Amino acid sequence: MNSDEVNPSPSTVQVTIIEECKILMLSNEQLFALMNDMDKAIRNGLGKETNPSSVVKCYITYVQDLPNGTERGKFLALDLGGTNFRVLLIELGEKNYFHMDFETFKVPSKIQTGKGTELFDHIAKCLAEFVKKYNLDIKTALPLGFTFSFPLRQVGLTKGYLNSWTKGFDCSGVVDEDVVRLLKDAIKRRKDIQIDVCGILNDTTGTLMSCAWKTPNTKIGLIVGTGCNACYVEKVENAELFDGDKTKSHVIVNCEWGAFGDDGKLDAIRTKYDMDIDENSLNPGQQRFEKMISGMYMGEIVRLAIVDLANQNKLFEGKLSEQMKTRGAFGTSFVSDIESDTGNYKNTLKVLSEMGINNPSLVDCANVRYICECVSSRSAHLVSVGLAVLLNKMDEKSVTIGVDGSVYRFHPYFHKLIMEKTRQLVKPNINFDLMLSEDGSGRGAALVAAVAFRDELPSMTNGVVKY
Repeated sequence: MNSDEVNPSPSTVQVTIIEECKILMLSNEQLFALMNDMDKAIRNGLGKETNPSSVVKCYITYVQDLPNGTERGKFLALDLGGTNFRVLLIELGEKNYFHMDFETFKVPSKIQTGKGTELFDHIAKCLAEFVKKYNLDIKTALPLGFTFSFPLRQVGLTKGYLNSWTKGFDCSGVVDEDVVRLLKDAIKRRKDIQIDVCGILNDTTGTLMSCAWKTPNTKIGLIVGTGCNACYVEKVENAELFDGDKTKSHVIVNCEWGAFGDDGKLDAIRTKYDMDIDENSLNPGQQRFEKMISGMYMGEIVRLAIVDLANQNKLFEGKLSEQMKTRGAFGTSFVSDIESDTGNYKNTLKVLSEMGINNPSLVDCANVRYICECVSSRSAHLVSVGLAVLLNKMDEKSVTIGVDGSVYRFHPYFHKLIMEKTRQLVKPNINFDLMLSEDGSGRGAALVAAVAFRDELPSMTNGVVKY
């Protein structure tokens, strides 16, 4: 892949568009300044005295051991992190035997913003359907790992309190409640299945665990999908709020870095588009870092820029369709489609047609692609800021970063953008690689359950992999 494939020739992009998009471009000087602020925010999040005022909460996960290959049996996983959730059945056996079945279920929009009991009743109903479909034994408690991909304050491996809803959810009666208890209560109300919740985690921890099953030096889990967050392996003595097993040297910390900048540290680089998105979101003033990066917002940033430039007569001769004027109509998948064009603008023309804009000029197509590239590059570079901070903080010679999420999976250049920029920002003696996690959040949840189950069996406690 050469640079011409990533950026169209400046001659095909209007100079006025390049000028207008400069607000979306970040210099390394700006990125290093952000790194300094994020490093302070993470250290504050880890501190007992500074945590309450820190916007980056650095929640303790209580996950301290990686899979070591001795895990055996069947384990359920529940993966809730967006408009769809999955139930998985994973079987682990000899010689790295691994088999997985799963079903995807939808969370209707009315449930996403309804009562919390309705959400967990819906989840329990789907769990029961899954157990019945796969003829699982309902008389014995089935071990389950629960991936809950929202800001969670954990006080144990099986106890976690929701700090705030994100990603369009706003169910009542859940914030500040133990979500494991809410799930257990919903299962009890059904009286038709028995589930033993062995661990609760978020999708970043699941991604780390999933990749660690294959690659033992995995020390960071990253999600760039509907939301954006990361977790990493921290020394127990640095995690001042950790009150678990101090005989083990490390614990996974869930950064919840999506809230970075909620205290104003991002104000210098936030654009009018970012402010518009924030003001019109379900949680104004919160998750500002995530809103500049993730798949829930990237397409909307592009749409706002397109509308703004068209209103200035710098795009489409100032003419806009009703679809393009509609909030949320320009999906982030469109950004990936447009940037996947090889020079004939076939995808761009198709996307614009779907948005009600017919027969745009090739210059307009080049301009739209350029806008997409500026938005997605900024997103990737902000991710690189966070990764470089974590890599520098851990200061390990070699680290694998497990990654999952639709933006990372489907955007044609996101991996390359992150690798190149992180290399520029991280200490020169640190080697790192990005590893795509396969079903990370679900598989990882089952592995957390499997490790917890393994550690309860005396015959399986030898050879625990240490961080």
